[in-house]
Amino acid sequence: MTIPAGSRLGPYEILSPIGAGGMGEVYKAKDTRLERTVAIKVLPQHLSASSEVRQRFEREARTISQLSHPHICALYDVNREGETEYLVMEYLEGETLSERLAKGPLPLEQTLRYGIEVADALDKAHRQGIVHRDLKPGNVMLTKSGVKLLDFGLAKAMAPAAQPAVLTSLPTALGSPNLTQEGTILGTFQYMAPEQLEGREADTRTDIFAFGCVLYEMATGRKAFSGSSQASLISAIMKEEPAAISSVEPMSPPALDRIVKTCLAKDPEERWQSAADVKRELRWISEGSQAGLAAPVVASRRRAGRLGWLVAAALAVVTSALAALLITRRAPPSPLMRASILPPPGAEFVSTWLDAGPVEISPDGSRLVFTARKGEGANQLWVRALRDSEARPLSGTEGASRPFWSPDGRFIGFFADRALKKVDVNGGPVFKLAEAIESRGGTWSEDGEILFTPDARGPVYRVAAAGGKATPATVYGPKDTTHRYPRFLPDGKHFLYLVRHSGAGPGEEPEIRVGAI
Repeated sequence: MTIPAGSRLGPYEILSPIGAGGMGEVYKAKDTRLERTVAIKVLPQHLSASSEVRQRFEREARTISQLSHPHICALYDVNREGETEYLVMEYLEGETLSERLAKGPLPLEQTLRYGIEVADALDKAHRQGIVHRDLKPGNVMLTKSGVKLLDFGLAKAMAPAAQPAVLTSLPTALGSPNLTQEGTILGTFQYMAPEQLEGREADTRTDIFAFGCVLYEMATGRKAFSGSSQASLISAIMKEEPAAISSVEPMSPPALDRIVKTCLAKDPEERWQSAADVKRELRWISEGSQAGLAAPVVASRRRAGRLGWLVAAALAVVTSALAALLITRRAPPSPLMRASILPPPGAEFVSTWLDAGPVEISPDGSRLVFTARKGEGANQLWVRALRDSEARPLSGTEGASRPFWSPDGRFIGFFADRALKKVDVNGGPVFKLAEAIESRGGTWSEDGEILFTPDARGPVYRVAAAGGKATPATVYGPKDTTHRYPRFLPDGKHFLYLVRHSGAGPGEEPEIRVGAI
């Protein structure tokens, strides 16, 4: 059924067709009462044939219309004109995620941003007992204000109340390139969870499986599951695991692989149990670009971090005590042990500590970060797990100097290109936090603050691990020429730093001061 322009459905005047799908035809229309543009979805006639289905649909649609969320397409009205059942929805301008993915995968930043917005919308609906059941790129609209989910909950509303889902009645998009010829794959199938294919009742975790498929496709430009026929596609969903995202897009963070893999667990009990969980995980990755504040760390990791700082701060005391003990007490013979930290094959350590800084041990004592270069190339950060014999370079850290760890060991701060930067220890995008012309060291607290010296002369500055405006953290005395090499103490509030003075005479050395946030 095609409704010509100028026709009316109640107070709504049809302007032009927009598209069609298995759930009806969509038109651009004008609400003549409120003088606003809306989208009208005319439902398939088989829904209007049964009064029971129609009443249930209207009841479900009214429930969905109460969903108010910036990333869910608003449902304004549900009505009937003669034999025509229709919905009135928010009119959106943009392109569907399906249309965007036809051009290739999304950049990581967009994948994370859109993923967080979709997860937030799912969480809102799930808390109100509404399940989408047909989440796929075609039902995700990309607009200037962000993502908008379409047809939210309508798939469930349109399903017969007394019958479980079966393959022949599952919602799908007509007119999709995946559907039009006999023997090809039903497009919606590629986002269905195993329990849906088995005809079991869908719940919130079913949406999470579909969301994992959508995330995978955004990150790689490929569908998570595919097959040459409907049967082989269903078999792939039921039995196979998609290739890791990092094997398709090597620059993607490994943490994204973990998120998607958990979404796509065959057993619903092994998936993320709420969209809020997925949102938190995606936000943690994105905080490498926007916040950088460590996700909550378990108490044992906090204790390990504090212990690492205590050991470093008390090293001189322990060494002195040990020397005294050895003088007064004869130790039994012990085998001589030697260990080496060698530069990566074909590379060399940067020649001076002033150029690049020392080797830094992670707070939990399991990894090292240092700078090295190959030939005439630029310095680069390298990370080595102590249990491994080889280090790996961190892409995007060319020109790096003076690395330092975040307290949870997930990020590394460093200096390059006249800026303070950070990068995920597992690789990924590099993010600028503040200007730093000629730095002299940095340190990172558990409260998400970084102290650093942005120049060879001047005070120590502080900046949020999110980045932003840097402000002085030390008071510069009249004879001070530099404050440098800050180091947080275990309480995260006090710190040590080195001070040099102008006009220092013979025997006058730099001094160590204690500062406080």
